Amino acid sequence: MLNKFFHITEHGSSVKTELLAGGTTFMTMAYILAVNPSILSKAGMDAPAVFTATALSAMVATLVMALVAKLPFALAPGMGLNAFFAYTVVLDMGYSWQMALTAVFIEGILFLLLTLLDVREKIVNSIPIPLKHAISAGIGLFIAFIGLRNAGVIVKNDAVLVGLGNLNSAPVILMSTGVVISAVLLALRVRGALLIGIFAITVAGIPFGVTQVPEGSTLMSAPPSLSPIFWKLDFSKLFTPDMLIILFTFLFMDMLDTIGTLVGVTEKSGMMDKDGKIPNAKAAFMADAIGTTTGAVLGTSTVTVYMESASGVAEGGRTGLTSLAVACLFFVSLFFAPLFIMVPAVATAPALLAVGYFMMSPVSKIDFNKIEEAFPAFITIIMMPLTYSIADGIMFGMLSYVLVNLLTGKVKNISITMAILAVIFAIELFKLYELF
Repeated sequence: MLNKFFHITEHGSSVKTELLAGGTTFMTMAYILAVNPSILSKAGMDAPAVFTATALSAMVATLVMALVAKLPFALAPGMGLNAFFAYTVVLDMGYSWQMALTAVFIEGILFLLLTLLDVREKIVNSIPIPLKHAISAGIGLFIAFIGLRNAGVIVKNDAVLVGLGNLNSAPVILMSTGVVISAVLLALRVRGALLIGIFAITVAGIPFGVTQVPEGSTLMSAPPSLSPIFWKLDFSKLFTPDMLIILFTFLFMDMLDTIGTLVGVTEKSGMMDKDGKIPNAKAAFMADAIGTTTGAVLGTSTVTVYMESASGVAEGGRTGLTSLAVACLFFVSLFFAPLFIMVPAVATAPALLAVGYFMMSPVSKIDFNKIEEAFPAFITIIMMPLTYSIADGIMFGMLSYVLVNLLTGKVKNISITMAILAVIFAIELFKLYELF
């Protein structure tokens, strides 16, 4: 039945592979269950309730991705978007978290409308093929950078921005061991190589104090109540300039993050068709729109597609069964929160490094003899890790593509959609409106 519904055999996969891929994706993104409540609690929200909202919104959105879009991508409240919610809207601008949730709710409704009108799909289809290859590679570098940072291999350095951390520290040693384990298992074509590596380092981290083992009596418990944050929307500031700015920022960040992740991971998995289109793109965008709207009602920030989905794709996940497995694990996490949260960032770092390696291969499809295509692709790739943002990488890449092709007389390479997006990106990046 699963094979017939998800067309698993047609995609060259198997039920076992899909389930292993789902487990790998979940383990690499399970940190959101701990991090999201921590960030949103800074805005005055109840952390235990946010934990429940995080798991439920991720489960709902990923279920839609699994059963409707049938793609191997997982969703959850997005990093960066939750920080904007807590630190900018609430702590900096001084609005209540209820007002911020209202902005997220409206964003979700608008995303539903934009998806139904095929606006988001048209944006994806307007991205030139070379930039789509570049987005995959850029996300790969970004993911690898995150893995190295999480393990302490790369640390902040005031003199040169970043530098090497303490290579003799337990986290770095564990991460290095995990990289070797994962690389060897991948070379030997062992199924579940990345997941095995995550579990191995999690267990190995216990005697070093890197993995914090919860008390036996707290391994399983009922999910915290949603009542402190459920349906706490405030529409009193609906028609204010600040609401418009907040709403636009949420829309902009989420749209580009989702588009970038879908394009990058789909490109790497070989699921993108010859015209550079994503299969079931409309349904995939519907998943994050429904997730965002549901999340706002439950009490959490914007839900988006996770780039850690690439870890499941690297394990062979090709169908909605992968995302169905992730959705089920988010449900299970409601009752076994301490067990899932105990996985340290250092344990997932080797998997992220491996994913970075896998996602670099589309670079070979870029024709570096065509400067008008290759240079914007290079800008896209390098700006994602350096700005720590998929959205910024896409914006700089598309802007440079339009400018280079325009100034070299290759206007035919620029679609109307690309031209419109370039103007919007210029306004957003350089704040040109502040000059007038």
